[in-house]
Amino acid sequence: MDKQDLFDTVEAERDWLTDLSRSIWANPEVAFKEYDSAEKLISALEEEGFEVERGVAGLDTAFVARYGEGDPVVGTIGEYDALPAMSQQAKTERDPIEEGAPGHGCGHNLFGVASLGGAVAIKRAIERGDLDGTVVFYGTPAEEAGGGKMYMVREGVFDEAEAVISWHPGWYNASSRGSCLAVDAFEIAFEGETSHAAASPESGRSALDAVQLASTGIEYMREHVPEEARIHYVITEGGSAPNVVPAEATMEVLVRSPERDEVERISEWVREIAKGAATMTQTEADVTKISGLYDLLPNHTLADAIQENMDAAEFPITDEQLAFAEELKATLDSPSYDRIPKEHREAAAESAMFTDPIEPNDEGESIPGSTDEGDVSWIVPLGRFSAATWPAGTSAHSWQAVAAGEDLGTAGMLFASKVIAATMADLLVDDELRAAAREEFETRKGEEEYECPMPENADPYQLINR
Repeated sequence: MDKQDLFDTVEAERDWLTDLSRSIWANPEVAFKEYDSAEKLISALEEEGFEVERGVAGLDTAFVARYGEGDPVVGTIGEYDALPAMSQQAKTERDPIEEGAPGHGCGHNLFGVASLGGAVAIKRAIERGDLDGTVVFYGTPAEEAGGGKMYMVREGVFDEAEAVISWHPGWYNASSRGSCLAVDAFEIAFEGETSHAAASPESGRSALDAVQLASTGIEYMREHVPEEARIHYVITEGGSAPNVVPAEATMEVLVRSPERDEVERISEWVREIAKGAATMTQTEADVTKISGLYDLLPNHTLADAIQENMDAAEFPITDEQLAFAEELKATLDSPSYDRIPKEHREAAAESAMFTDPIEPNDEGESIPGSTDEGDVSWIVPLGRFSAATWPAGTSAHSWQAVAAGEDLGTAGMLFASKVIAATMADLLVDDELRAAAREEFETRKGEEEYECPMPENADPYQLINR
C-alpha cells in the first residue's frame, strides 16, 4: 500500500489527536492511578471501532484494544502515567501549575496518543481494504513506578502479537539498536528494640544502625561488581526522635546491570549484606523484593524498518512551535549532546529542534536506565525509536520537558504516529520481514527462557500505597 495514505490519515486526525494529548497533559496522573487518562484513550479507541478489554492482568488502568481479524497480528504500546511533583505550565520559566502536583516530565501524554494515532491509521487502512490482519493497542500503566507491563507479560497479554512497535519522547529522531539495564528493587526493613538513648541505650537495639551498616556494606561492594552495574538506595524510615533508639528503620535499594543474571547475583549479595547488618546490630531484617525488570532484547531487523519509515515521514512542526522551542532551549543549563554520534552534535547544538532522523546510535550499548518494555522484548520481537518532542539537549524528567509536552511535543507525537503506522503496515504485508524479526529474536534470546522477575505475590496497589 502507499504509505503516504497512512501519513495523510495521521495529518487529517491532527486536531483531535492533539486535543487528546493536551487533555491528558492537563490532568497528569501517577502510576496505577491513571484512571482519567486511560479512560480518554479507551473512549477514543472505542469510537474508532476497536474492541477494548479493560482491567487486564488485574490492573485497573491496563487495557488492550483490537481491530481487524485473523493473522498477522501486530501491536503498539501506549504509556500515560506522569511523574510526581513535576507540575509545570507551558512556559519558558519554572512555574508549577500546582506546587507538588504531578506532571508529564517524560512525555507519556504524547507517548500514548502517538501510538493510538498509529493504530487508528492502520485501522482505517484495514477498513478500506488496503491491509489485512489485526492491529492491537496495549495500554500499559505505571512505567515510571513499579511497572505495569510485567504483570501483563506474566498473564500472556502480549503472546498474540508477531511484533510490537514502540517509541519514546526525546530530543532526536532515531531508531534503537541498544538495550537498557535490568533491575531489581527491594525494601529492607529492620526491627530492633526501642529505648531511651541517654538513660538506657544498652536496652535498645537500633534499626537505624542496621540501615547504616547495610548502606556501608553496599558501598564496599561497589568495587567488586561490573563497572556498568548501578546500586542506589534511600532511607525511607529512620526514627522519629534523636533521643529514642529507633526500633524500626527501612531502606529501599535498586540494583541495575546490563544482564539479568548479573542483577540477580548482586541482589543476592545485597540480601546477605542485610542479614549481616542485622547480625551486627542484633536486629531482625525483612528483605522484600518489590519489583524486577529485564534488560531490552534489541531487534535490528525492526530498527532498520523503523529507520526507513522515519526517513520517509514528514516532521510536522509549525513556526510557532519552533519559536517556543528556541525560547525554551535558552533556559537549558549546559545541555548535553553526548547521546548522539559526534558528527551530529554541532548541528544539534545549533538547532532548537533537531528533527532530521539520524542513524541508530546505541548498538551494543545499554542506556543508563530501565524500562518494563524490556520484559515485553523477551516475549515478542520489539522495535523501538525516539522522536523529538523537546528542544535539542533537553533532559527527560525536567520542567522543560513538561513545558514542551503541552503543544511543542505534539509535532514529534504526530511524526511518531506516522512511523508507527508505516512500520506496522510493513509487518502486515511483508512475510519475510516478520520472519526475519522473529529469527533475530530467537537467535538473541538463545536458550535463555524468560522468567518473570516480579514476585508472585506482588501487589502493585500495595506498592504505591505503602
